[in-house]
Formats: sequence, structure tokens, C-alpha cells
Amino acid sequence: MTEGSRIAEALQALGALGMPRAQQNDRSALCLLALLNLTPEKSWADASNPLVGITPMIEFARKHYGRKYAPNTRETFRRQTIHQLVAAGIALYNPDNPTRPVNSPKAVYQIEPHALKLLRALGAATWDKSLAAYLKNWKTLTARYAKAREMRKLPVKLAAGQTMRLSPGDHSRLIKAIIQEFAPRFAPGGALIYAGDTGEKWGYFDKRLLAKLGVEVDGHGKMPDVVLYYPQREWLLLVECVTSHGPVDGKRHDELARLFAGSKAGLVYVTAFPSRAVMTRYLGEIAWETEVWVADAPSHLIHFNGARFLGPYL
Repeated sequence: MTEGSRIAEALQALGALGMPRAQQNDRSALCLLALLNLTPEKSWADASNPLVGITPMIEFARKHYGRKYAPNTRETFRRQTIHQLVAAGIALYNPDNPTRPVNSPKAVYQIEPHALKLLRALGAATWDKSLAAYLKNWKTLTARYAKAREMRKLPVKLAAGQTMRLSPGDHSRLIKAIIQEFAPRFAPGGALIYAGDTGEKWGYFDKRLLAKLGVEVDGHGKMPDVVLYYPQREWLLLVECVTSHGPVDGKRHDELARLFAGSKAGLVYVTAFPSRAVMTRYLGEIAWETEVWVADAPSHLIHFNGARFLGPYL
């Protein structure tokens, strides 16, 4: 079979499975074929279910179908094809290790077992009957996997008795520590305005409170990981978590200053680290006039503020 004919068949399968038109394209077809390890010389009955990362999918497309994609298209593959296949229950995310962090470079995907069984029948006399049976149970399957993903998330209790759930991983654990350990110590009685999530940018966002403080942000503004309002001092605490990316350096300080330029509250810039060992790798990058908090020593702050705090310990 030619490469083009096999891609056309994969597009037929995506359409039959009800994928949106935005995912009915060659990129999505090639992702599906990579998930099935289906090269042009194989039949659909030979489809298998390897664990595949985004980069191997791109390499699969080049090696077996002659389609070349630049390395910087990884995010396009992930956000505009794989996310939708996972949401549709056609592919599974990290089935070998469901607690793997969302932004882990070791992330892998696998075809869902029921979808694999169905797609092995593509082109066979049983296809129509198999497709009808699959679609009848499709909502049940997707609901079950969505529930399983939600249960794996990290619960975070908020001051008002609310609970939010963050995607698993070191970054989320540090965000949880900021909300539950840093905030009560250094912004007692404060309010959580924003907490990001590696799986969902707007994990928690009190947009109304931020607007009252004079700040309006849209989806293009790169928010800090956590924003806290400390009404007793009229401060907005802008906290960046460092687990794999850098601290509040000079460039990031300027970005945040512009993003929150309209704030009626004073701005406090904080970098949070999980440990002092991690902090030491970034000491040369941390901007002056900022604060540093370390989760393994939660009752202390490190001030990068020059002579302002010079004096004896009382």
C-alpha cells in the first residue's frame, strides 16, 4: 500500500470516530498510525499498541511516510492532535506511569485497548458492526478515563473551604506548598487570586478580585505560577515556582511589572524553590529587590533587597 493511501485510511478512521475537522488532517492521521505502529506494508489487523512519545511520532512520520516536521512542531502535535485524541478516549496518557508530571520529557501515549480492537477491523467486513458497537459505548469510556485522570490530581484545600485539583508532579506539589505553607506564614488572612496548573493554564483564577485591584489580564499574559493578595499590607505577591524553569530574574521581573502595572496594591516578587539544593543552581540569576522562599525551610525568607533589612537579629 502507498503512504498516501494509508494516510487516507487513517483520515477515514478519524472521521468515523467523530474527531473534529481541525483534527482530520495528515498530522493527526500520522499520529494515529504511530500510536498503532502501522507502517505502509502492514495491514490494519497488524496494528499494535506501543508506548510512544511526541518526538518518536515525528520520527515515525519521517521514516515511514516521508513527512518531515521540524523539531519545534512538537507542541503543535501535542496541543492540536494528541490532546484531542486523549480527550476522545482514543489514546491514553502515561498509562505506564499515571503519576508522571504533565510536562515531563518522558511523557508517552498509547492507543486505548477498545480503540485498538476497533481499528484492527478497519477494511474488514466486520468494520461497520464494530464501529457501531464502539460508538455506543464511547461516552462511557471517555467518562471513565476522564474520572481516572481527575482522581490522580493533587488536591489543594483553599482558605475559603474550596478545593482545587492540580495535575501530578513536582511543580504542582510546590504550588500546593505555597498555598498551604507560604501563604499562612507570610500573607496571613490573604486571598488566593491565581494558581496555574501544568495541565491547564488557568487552574484557579479569581478574575473579579484581580480586576478590583486594577489589573486586567487576557490569555496572552504570562501569569506567575501563584498570585496572592495580602489585604493587611495591600500587597500582591507574585510567586514563581522553580522546579525545571528559572526564577524571577531581571527579564521576568520586568515582564511581571508590565503585566501588573495597573495594580493598586504594592507588588512583591517571590521565587519559590522546593529545596536549597535546587536554589543554589539559580543564585546567579535571581533579580535584586525580590524574595526567595524554600519549601524545605518554610518559616524563612531570603531577601535579595540590599541594605533594606541590614541590622541585628531581634
